[in-house]
Amino acid sequence: MNVLTGAQLVITDSGGLQEETTYLGIPCLTMRENTERPVTVTQGTNKLVTAMDLPQQVQNILSGNWKTGRCPPLWDGQTASRAVESLEKRACK
Repeated sequence: MNVLTGAQLVITDSGGLQEETTYLGIPCLTMRENTERPVTVTQGTNKLVTAMDLPQQVQNILSGNWKTGRCPPLWDGQTASRAVESLEKRACK
C-alpha cells in the first residue's frame, strides 16, 4: 500500500488493485478483457486496456487526461458496523 499510495498510475491484472486504486483515486489500467469488479470501471478510476492501447493510455494519464472517478456507495469503511447491525436484527427476532 505504501508504494501504491505514491503512484501516479497503476498497470495491473489484479482485481484487488483495481479496488484499491479506485478507493485511493489513482488511475488504474487493467490489462484484461473483463473484470469481476465492474464498479471500478463504471464509477472508479479503472480502465480495461489491451497491450496495444497501453502506451496511449499511459500518455493520457501522465498528461492529465483521465477520469477522476469516485468511491462507489458503501465503500465508506463502515461494512463491519452494517454487518453487526444486520446480525443483531436477525438474532433478536
